[in-house]
Amino acid sequence: MTAADAQRWAAEPAKDSGYGRTPYQRDRARVLHSAAFRRLAAKTQVHTAGSDDFLRTRLTHSLEVAQISREMGARLGCDPDVVDVAGLAHDLGHPPFGHNGEAALDAVAGPCGGFEGNAQTLRVITRLEAKEPGAGLNLTRATLDACSKYPWFRKPGYRKFGVYADDRPVFDWLRDGRTDERRCLEAQVMDWADDVAYSVHDVEDGVHGGYIDLDTLRDAGERAELCADVAATYSTETPGELAAALDRLLADPAVAGVRGYDGSYRSLVALKRMTSVLTGRFVASAVGATQSRHGAGPLRRYDADLIVPRTVRDQCALLKGMALRYVMRTRAAEDWYEQQRTILIELVEALTRTPERLDPLFRPLFAAAADDAAALRVVIDQVASLTDHAAVAWHRTLLAGRR
Repeated sequence: MTAADAQRWAAEPAKDSGYGRTPYQRDRARVLHSAAFRRLAAKTQVHTAGSDDFLRTRLTHSLEVAQISREMGARLGCDPDVVDVAGLAHDLGHPPFGHNGEAALDAVAGPCGGFEGNAQTLRVITRLEAKEPGAGLNLTRATLDACSKYPWFRKPGYRKFGVYADDRPVFDWLRDGRTDERRCLEAQVMDWADDVAYSVHDVEDGVHGGYIDLDTLRDAGERAELCADVAATYSTETPGELAAALDRLLADPAVAGVRGYDGSYRSLVALKRMTSVLTGRFVASAVGATQSRHGAGPLRRYDADLIVPRTVRDQCALLKGMALRYVMRTRAAEDWYEQQRTILIELVEALTRTPERLDPLFRPLFAAAADDAAALRVVIDQVASLTDHAAVAWHRTLLAGRR
């Protein structure tokens, strides 16, 4: 790692705490101790936070992504703290109610450039968190780059993006003169760790919650519909190619062992075995393929691109498809999902009318906003920062007189 990698957006006085920590270890501590990280404990992953003691929240998901990132990155030769921080921080910008809330805020944030959880993460760590004035957590360049899952602005044809227009200065700085959209290796490691964690673990949660029954995939028609869903949403492969990958996945003893899940101790052991086997396979395959292409390393920053074998990527996409088809669409049909969207949209409207109700952190930012779009962005920042339960409580309080 170079001196430029360890630079921070805002100059800080030298620290001599006696611990001998690296700049990247300091980054990790800053994220772990941040308010945004604590709030992830009460933010939805797939199921509403607090609805079941077994199910994951954004916090447990982020811890899992960090663990997978650290292990995979260390095997490749990345700085383990940089990939760890990227995993811990990657969801700090996600709003209440998971992707449902993200879609609701994007719909109402059009006049200020829309909303995207990854772009909001950059905003949180470089601007909104209270550590260094005007610089958020003031993380190092290498760490910020590793957190940049989608290093581009919003553009036609792309659903995902990683930076808002008014955050260009810090984005240009962290990219250190790069004008392409290539991601550093650490960001690619974090992205694959995120894919692995949420595909495997969302299926685990879905099986435990009774949403996913692998026995339904014995039916040829159901398998075909699942593959068509995945081809349309998560993969560039044809449904026929995905069907072959699905057959291999379902034939795996670790996956087959989960059929007939009933919540007993024995079935819980089988479920956890499936999670462990698939996670280990997906990580090891990417590490092995990358080292075969680029050498044993150490590999870091822009030395290499992460290589994920097609067969492994297909199986990961199929697991995502199971969560989409059997969990997310089922939940999306529930009245509570529509209520979530209404809560966030009405909160934005109410706070825009009554900015004095904003938190003390956001009130002066609203007052200093140069125009209506900038003022709206402040309100979006406020609402996005709320936990699921806080959003419900704020909505109840702010709109009490209307009902």
